[in-house]
Amino acid sequence: MERFDVVILGGGLVGLTLGIALSSHGVKTAVVDPANPVDTTASGFDGRVSAISSTSCAMFSAIGVMPFLEGKGCPIDRIWVSDGLEPGALDFVPDADDGVMGTMFPNRDLRVALEQTARAATNLIRYQPDHAVSVDRSEDGVALTLANGVTIHGALLVAAEGRNSPTREAAGIRTTRWQYKHTAMVTAIDHEVPHANTAYEIFYVGGPFALLPMLPGTRSAVVWTVPTEQAPTMLKLPERAWLAEAQKRIGGFLGEISLAGPRSSYPLGFHHAARITDTRLALVGDSAHAIHPIAGQGLNLGLRDVAALVEVLVDGMRLGLDPGDAQLLARYQRWRGLDTMMTSVAMDGLVRLFDIPGRLPALARRAGLAAVQRTSLLKGRFMAEARGQSGALPKLLTGEMV
Repeated sequence: MERFDVVILGGGLVGLTLGIALSSHGVKTAVVDPANPVDTTASGFDGRVSAISSTSCAMFSAIGVMPFLEGKGCPIDRIWVSDGLEPGALDFVPDADDGVMGTMFPNRDLRVALEQTARAATNLIRYQPDHAVSVDRSEDGVALTLANGVTIHGALLVAAEGRNSPTREAAGIRTTRWQYKHTAMVTAIDHEVPHANTAYEIFYVGGPFALLPMLPGTRSAVVWTVPTEQAPTMLKLPERAWLAEAQKRIGGFLGEISLAGPRSSYPLGFHHAARITDTRLALVGDSAHAIHPIAGQGLNLGLRDVAALVEVLVDGMRLGLDPGDAQLLARYQRWRGLDTMMTSVAMDGLVRLFDIPGRLPALARRAGLAAVQRTSLLKGRFMAEARGQSGALPKLLTGEMV
């Protein structure tokens, strides 16, 4: 029978980051995940890319992940936001001393880097592939029986299981949720004109079209949001026809384009848990909240959960408190509850605002974008949000250990 300070259910990007961060602070941690790391790090598992904010990159540096990501990402030096291809776009270019706003990494490279870091972690035990067949949470602690027959005990259980978290449901935590009538088509393209490390977010009624820079040069990831009823037809288009439709939305400013990866799709939804704690339980990442990928903040929100939870637990344990202590969980709830709600509501509002058809809403949107472009205070606020620098930052997000 193994005893741990923290048991994490889910070893995806957020769950494994949490396990590594806790173990690097001397917290004895277990990660239980049904997925086999051999499968999740295979090249065909996930073709998506993620924008990792500069603060999330600082945490990856602090906990030893960054060396394994060397040369794998593309810095985001500029963000261009427009309503269609009309004039009046927002052009975010930070000052030279501000540094990049974030870095684009393929999800597979993030998984491989976390896997390599986790192998060397001294206070981290992983049960993979495995899953809990019974979970007992009480005032005294947490006991789990795994499918392999092992029983493990912990002071705190963390659910990092993704959008359909069974642990969240079993705890009776209500979620506000809805599906958008949109599907995201994801692929990569090669283009004639270099992207100059620019992320483009072009809004159309029907859904945004995002171009995200991959390795410096002439390859970008595409996240193309279309009405769900159109998605099957769009995905079945022959390659040449699909590229012609994509080029209409790009407007030709990247020159000739060609496909550089397989096309895939996933439905888009929103959910937000009414609370992110229960008796000896904390939720992180998509188990707690999931937002539209419109500004690439979903994973960063989860990584902010990680940094805050690590700080709360490590501070508490130094004072002699049990990691599952109700005071510590209340502090985590206060710290993360408001930030995740504000970000979620803002992203949802943005999606709805740009999806209103008609000439007058379009004129109002362009006027709004032009106003932000002219107002340095507002632009600065948006760039701080992109970097993940708004609100009370946990130490890990500044690159410091707790």
